[in-house]
Amino acid sequence: MLLLLTVVGFTVLLIICILCIVINLSANKRKGTASVLAVMGSGGHTKEMLSLLSGLGPHFRPRYYVIANTDTMSKQKVEEFEQQKNVTENSKPEFSLVLIPRSREVAQSWGSTVLSTLYALFKSFPVVFSCNPDLILCNGPGTCVPICLAGLLLKILRLGRVQIVYVESICRVDTLSMSAWMLYYVADQMLVQWPSLQTKFPRTQYIGKLV
Repeated sequence: MLLLLTVVGFTVLLIICILCIVINLSANKRKGTASVLAVMGSGGHTKEMLSLLSGLGPHFRPRYYVIANTDTMSKQKVEEFEQQKNVTENSKPEFSLVLIPRSREVAQSWGSTVLSTLYALFKSFPVVFSCNPDLILCNGPGTCVPICLAGLLLKILRLGRVQIVYVESICRVDTLSMSAWMLYYVADQMLVQWPSLQTKFPRTQYIGKLV
């Protein structure tokens, strides 16, 4: 019975997501622009992500920031970043903050992580399908896993042309992070900042130190 309800729930959710795309497609897609969905993480992840975003041109808009619902610091940092960006580019703000549950909290048991990840995945589908971004950009927080899986489904169903780009943290010198392991064959491009990582993981691309 529980399995049946789960299947029905996901089916209804998928139908709603498809309707969101059909309704919002013409409004969200504008010639000469590329929408970006950036997954923020606490601490160093957010700092690195904002540094990456600062190098993107003004045509990368609108920008959607996915933040864990318990991450108040990242929300504040994004708002400060966008305020400064608007002053620098002399443009109107074109960004949105989207809160989703964390896949895993610090010190959370692995058993309960399975359930929290499924819940986060369930919440991520409407976010990705309604935004229908051209680019999903992430750099390692656990929150990015369900977002990227939702983006993959968007491509499989041919409802969007999203590119998933994963930038491994500069802290990762010899081994990939857990998120990178999970998304190794999901991401269209996985960029690393140390040549030793590219040697061990041939699907990655070494691009030097970005931040």
